[in-house]
Amino acid sequence: MAKTLKPIVNPGRATLDHWKKGSLYESRDIAFGRLLGLKDLGIGYSEVPPGKSGCPFHNHHVEEELFIILEGTGTYRFGNARHEVGPGDVIGAPAGGPDTAHHLINTGDVPLKYLAISTMAATEICEYPDSGKFLAKTRTTAGGPADFRYIGRTETAVDYWEGEPGADEA
Repeated sequence: MAKTLKPIVNPGRATLDHWKKGSLYESRDIAFGRLLGLKDLGIGYSEVPPGKSGCPFHNHHVEEELFIILEGTGTYRFGNARHEVGPGDVIGAPAGGPDTAHHLINTGDVPLKYLAISTMAATEICEYPDSGKFLAKTRTTAGGPADFRYIGRTETAVDYWEGEPGADEA
């Protein structure tokens, strides 16, 4: 039986997932693009407490993101720059290299509430400049969970032919 889709979602009345990682990362959020039947567009709502960020500093090589600040204030770290943001601000995060790396940090006294909208590429590479990691992921179902997901560091890269049968023969 097909799942019944909702034509309208109100994040203010939704049950939010609360998560926390270390001293810097915490959020209450929900992803609801799939609930609306969207396959190529991801939409989420986040409430980030003061002094926290909802994700590490990162850039996408394929996907684009857009953030709309609903309440609160924060700092948008984008590449080497920092920008103060507040209610009504619309923020772009285009695909690219480390010069488009980004994240939001709540620098205010109340939760930073925002919508996050993104393209949902079938295959994506993300870089995390602060930690030197990268993420490679792909999905076969549009808008679905990743079928393949790997997080690593470039210094552990191996030669293309390493371990391949017969590749070491003359």
